[in-house]
Amino acid sequence: MVSAPVTTVNKTRTTSSGSSSKPATRYKKPQTNTKPVQEKFANQRDNKVIMSWSWPSKGPVIEAYSLTGEVNKGIDLAGKKGEPVFAAADGKVVYSGTGLVGYGNLIIIKHNETYLSAYAHNSRLLLKEGDSAKAGQKIAEIGSTGTNRDKLHFEIRRDGKPVNPVQYLPRR
Repeated sequence: MVSAPVTTVNKTRTTSSGSSSKPATRYKKPQTNTKPVQEKFANQRDNKVIMSWSWPSKGPVIEAYSLTGEVNKGIDLAGKKGEPVFAAADGKVVYSGTGLVGYGNLIIIKHNETYLSAYAHNSRLLLKEGDSAKAGQKIAEIGSTGTNRDKLHFEIRRDGKPVNPVQYLPRR
């Protein structure tokens, strides 16, 4: 990799022979971002709010995010019917119901003007539209509505587009 020259201007110095020295030119190695992707996104500023995400359930990921092949606009987390589903960040419930085909009992939380999160296939919804949710608050219970097994389908949407939730969540 070729580095761009960086010119450092020093005050003109006079040597004992009466000549002045020239500004020094040196090469500086470009900075690289070594922070993990998760930390970068978790602390990204959006609308002057620092988003901090947490896992919506304790279960392991059983199906990854993918927009190619077999599309999955979020992640699926294993669980047993009745286990708690937690809000991944503070926000306001903008949808709570069964009207979106393929999602079963669904809660959608709006976190700010940029981010939404969705929690699908619940056996029971504990919040209704207009309710506030705090990060870590129990909002639903895992179930199998709209699917063939007990699990939580979890999505994060940025400006309405699905993003990989694992890049926003802390490492386990």
